[in-house]
Amino acid sequence: MEEEEKAKERSNRKDHWLCPGIVVKVMSKSLAEKGHHYYKHKGLVKRVIDRYVGEIEMLESNHVVRVDQDELETVVPRIGGLVRIVNGAYRGSNARLLSVDTEKFSAKLRVEKGLYDGRVLEAVEYEDICKIAD
Repeated sequence: MEEEEKAKERSNRKDHWLCPGIVVKVMSKSLAEKGHHYYKHKGLVKRVIDRYVGEIEMLESNHVVRVDQDELETVVPRIGGLVRIVNGAYRGSNARLLSVDTEKFSAKLRVEKGLYDGRVLEAVEYEDICKIAD
């Protein structure tokens, strides 16, 4: 079982994690320097261009901006919220946030629907999960 998990982790660990329907935080300093008020604000990924660039609809203004994933951060919802697992072994699965470990920057999740429905994942790193837009 553990070998299977490690193999799944290796095959699903990618250098790109953006996907439509998730809420991200814009950390682009270049946008901030241009006078845009998007820095540290949240937006919804509408679509992904060439794997690494997100078309982000800002939640406050509905403006659409294109931002490289290097300038975006995942958003962790409140306990009980839904997340998409965006990287690692369970990439692509939706899960419910059960608890967070702020010292280890990780979350306990329960996978919802699909092949792994009901499976509890004890420690998934924050950067591998992202809030799903309601």
